[in-house]
Amino acid sequence: QAQLVESGGGLVQAGGSLRLSCAASGRTFSNYAMGWFRRTPGKEREFVAAISTRGVTTLYGDSGKGRFTISRDNAKNTVYLQMNSLKPEDTAVYYCAAGAAAWRRPSPLWSDYDSWGQGTQVTVSS
Repeated sequence: QAQLVESGGGLVQAGGSLRLSCAASGRTFSNYAMGWFRRTPGKEREFVAAISTRGVTTLYGDSGKGRFTISRDNAKNTVYLQMNSLKPEDTAVYYCAAGAAAWRRPSPLWSDYDSWGQGTQVTVSS
């Protein structure tokens, strides 16, 4: 499994932006798809975005389409989530995840990931 550490969360007003980062270690980062999920109290874990090993293919959940952008820098072993036009309903703990198998396509299913960060809180005020 990989070790993942998220950063970049915080408090922002509606309409603002944040960029989350996730630094990975413990295995060859560039061999694995990466994803972002989020969770709010009382709700299931929600898929936000995923990216393929070389960053060519990206997937987005409905909540972030058109507003969020996932990217990765394999030289820095880091995946990013740029979030623009934030809404109060984006308030959640955001988790970075690493794919369970090398060279797999990015997936919206949390069960396809075997490594998770500790999460970073994003709070959007109205």
